[in-house]
This record gives sequence, structure tokens and C-alpha cells, in this order.
Amino acid sequence: MASQLSDLLVLILRHRVHSSGFIPPTPIRQLRDLTRMRASLRQDHTAVANRMQRILEDANIKLAAVASDWLGVSGRAILAQLLAGEEDAEKLAQLSRGRLRSKLPAMQLALEGHMTAHHRWMLRVLQEQLVFLEAQIAKLEAKIQDQVRDYREALELCTTIPGVEEVAAANLIAEIGVNMDQFPSAQHLACWAGICPGNQESAGKRLSGKPRKGSTWLLRSLCQAAWAASHTKETYLAARFRRLAGRKGKKRAIVAVAHTILVSVYHMLKNKQSYRELGADFLDRHNAENVKRYLVKRLERLGLQVTVWSSEDTAALLT
Repeated sequence: MASQLSDLLVLILRHRVHSSGFIPPTPIRQLRDLTRMRASLRQDHTAVANRMQRILEDANIKLAAVASDWLGVSGRAILAQLLAGEEDAEKLAQLSRGRLRSKLPAMQLALEGHMTAHHRWMLRVLQEQLVFLEAQIAKLEAKIQDQVRDYREALELCTTIPGVEEVAAANLIAEIGVNMDQFPSAQHLACWAGICPGNQESAGKRLSGKPRKGSTWLLRSLCQAAWAASHTKETYLAARFRRLAGRKGKKRAIVAVAHTILVSVYHMLKNKQSYRELGADFLDRHNAENVKRYLVKRLERLGLQVTVWSSEDTAALLT
């Protein structure tokens, strides 16, 4: 049986009746290694920062409750003095900079804790690890910048999409490459990425719409970009997110916006064109009649009698 399967595999490979897989060129694979390593190191950095925060809270120091970025300039200055043995909450609060100066009473209250030698020792160890990770991330950032120099045009095209910054654009290029001829269509790319609905049927009955498995690295980058795009103002992507989130929930809406971003990237890289913003009111303009009927029905359900006048009818009446 094993020999028969082996002979069948050889026959398939010889006559090339199988579909070819996506194997990016060496520079793209090297860029992919770098971007994935950067993502892993950033996860490690976040994990270490969370451990430090838990130790501070164990010492009853609620620095993160007042400072949104407790590892910023003010937070690091306060942390350095805590490790040096300073326990006066008023003196520590005076190290605040910028907008935190307006929160001095709250900051002083948050710093009234009890830090022991055990807490300081653990924080020093974690701080050394944090500094090491930041140095490694900075080294990787420089290497990635050098690696994407040959793909600067594609990088600039991707960053024209709302929510897609340079880091996300580099991640997308590293995962799908810049040559879109390897995918017959945008739908093929979305299917390969595992970000489109599945189509599992049996006897004409739809069983499941669960998407197929794709690249988790690509999916994460797309969803992060979609979440950033959902917070932009007066954009089509943000309007699409809000419309879908109300009916399908935020998670499904994020995946749908991520799918839209991936399709846009495909056409932009294939046609060498920048992103064209459709506007926040595109969906309303595209389905104007449906929007009118929906709004009229809502008013009628409230017991109101509605008469719809267009601007042309109003102008004709006035004349």
C-alpha cells in the first residue's frame, strides 16, 4: 500500500496536476523571519512589563492607574527612584512630567505603598530583561528598515490605507510578498490567508461558514490594522466597521474590515495605485433607496406619518 501511494505521488509530481503552493522569494522569506521575530520580542516585552506591574501592585503602588503609559519618561524616572530606595510618595510624584503634572494628588496617592527589598530585587531583574528586549527590538527595527529598502514603493502604497502604518505594512509585505501575479485574484489571496468565510456543504445544505486555517501572523497583522482603521474619522473602513459591529458584533466586524484591507492591498500592489478613500457616507450613497425605506419604517413604527420630499420637488414647489 505504501509503495502504491509513493508511485501515485511520483506520478502527480511528474505530470504537475497538483496546484502549486506559494513560495516567496528568498528576500521576502528573510523579511518574514525578521518581522515575526519582532512580533515575538514585542510579546515578550509586554509580558515582562505586565510582570513588573504586578509586582508594583503587590507593593500597593498603583502607578498604572494614573499614568496610561507607566513605562514612559515619568514612569521610568519614578521606577528608578523606587529601586534606589526612595519611599516618599510626595517626592516620587514630583518626578511626573507633562500632562501628569495635573494629576499630582492622584499620583501621590497611587505611590503610597510599601516596597520591600524582595520587590526591588525582582524589579531589577525584570528591568534588566526589559532593557535587553528593547535593545534587541531596536536592532531588529534597523535590520527591517534595511531589508524593506527594496520594497519602498510597495510599503508607501500600503501605508496610504487608513490604519496601516509602516510596521503593519512591512508585516503584510513579508507575509504575501509584492508580486500579486502569484494569486489569480483577490478572492484567492483571501482564501489562502484564511480570512474569508468557509463554504462547507453537503447534499446542497450549508454546514459551516468557518474559515479555513491560514497564516496566524498575517491574520494578526490584518486584524490589528483593521482595529486601528475602525478608530479613524470619516473613512469608509470605520463606517463599515460600525455598520457590521451593530449586527454581527465587533469581532466579526474586525475580520470583515481586515478582509477589505487585504483585498485593497492586492489591487494596490497589482495595479501600482494608491488607496482611494470612498468616504464615510459611501455605503449610504451606494444604497440610498434602502436607507430611505429603513428610516421611513423606523419613523412609522414610532407612530409618525412620513412624507418624503426630494430637493428637486422642494425647488419645484418653491418656484
